[in-house]
Parts: sequence; structure tokens; C-alpha cells
Amino acid sequence: MSGDDIEALALLHDPVRRSLYDVVASRGGDVGRGEAAEAAGVSRTLAGHHLDKLVEAGLLESGFRPQEKKGPGSGRPAKVYRRARGERSVSLPPRDYVTLASVLADVVEVLGAEERAEEVARGAGARIGGRHRGEPVERVLGERGYEPYVEGGRVRLRNCPFHVLAEEQPLLVCSMNLALCQGLLEGLGDDPGRAVLDPRPGECCVSLKQIDVDIEGG
Repeated sequence: MSGDDIEALALLHDPVRRSLYDVVASRGGDVGRGEAAEAAGVSRTLAGHHLDKLVEAGLLESGFRPQEKKGPGSGRPAKVYRRARGERSVSLPPRDYVTLASVLADVVEVLGAEERAEEVARGAGARIGGRHRGEPVERVLGERGYEPYVEGGRVRLRNCPFHVLAEEQPLLVCSMNLALCQGLLEGLGDDPGRAVLDPRPGECCVSLKQIDVDIEGG
């Protein structure tokens, strides 16, 4: 944990900034100032001010949307925002669970214990699901940082909670993540076969077959 992490996350205590951040993060792509302002219920000027503050803090990234019309009279390119690819973490005193998790992942690979790791992950998911039995899986996944959303008849997961490890050990971590999600479904009393590997750039490697999903009010 660094002072920059604390300062950056402290910005989100402001309700307007938190609302704007949530709008941008939930869209999973480029969001214009006007779109963010409308969703957050604030003026475009105020939204631009706070969005730029979030960019300065490293919580968002900014760019410009390509113009359809080129040449004289086309106007200025529209500024857009997206969630930053980096991670922020705060704990007092500082903890470093990622390093230990990375070491354990290396141990699994060295021992050739991938199948055993998947079994353990599925069991862990089942225990988590058992504590929330009967609840919608979308709600449980949302509480664990997966950020589920519905698209094309599937429940997709916008965020990978294990992103850092997945970049180091993609095959191991993704297979364990799938097993964890399948176990979670099983513990909830749902069909574990709903979860499959379905990787997309910038998202979680798992998606679920949609069954009467109601993320907002489920």
C-alpha cells in the first residue's frame, strides 16, 4: 500500500466522484462526459471536472473517441473515459497476499498438482455457495468483485478478481477460477454446468448461461 493508493481511494468518498466512477466502471468501455453526467445526474461541466480528477489519481484513463466526420467543421474529438487497468489496494498495516498467492501457484505448477488444485477450488466455491444457498449467483458473484452483467443470453463477468495472478499463470488460475465458480453454483443449489470458460480481453475468463437473471433487483 502506498500513499498514492490512499489518496486515490479517498477521492471516492465524494458522492459525485463515486457515482461517476461507478458509471464508467460499469459500462466496461469508453464513456463520454455527457453520458456519464446524465447517468450520475450532474451537469456535464461538473462531471468533466470530477472525471479528470479521477484520471489524475489513476482510477480512470482518458482518451478521445474517433470522429466519424473528418476535415474542416468536424469539431473537436469527444473525450472519453474508461476504468484504469491498474489495481488499488489499501490495508492497515500493509499486507502482501498477492506475493504468497503467486508463490503457491508456482508450487502447484512445480508439483504438477493442477487437477488437485481444481478440486480444492471447487470445494472452496461450494462452501461459499453453501453460505448463500438459494440466493442468485449474480448477487453472490457481484459481492465478490466479479461485476456480472447480461449480454447475449449469458451472464458475463466484467472483472477478474484474480487478475494479477491470471497474468502470471493464466492456465492454472483460469481453470481454478472455473472450478471455483462451478462449486459456487453447486453450493447455491444451482447447475454447475452453467459456468464455462469463455475468455474475453479485459474481462473474467468465465461466463454463465443466463437463467432468469435479475441483477438489479434479484
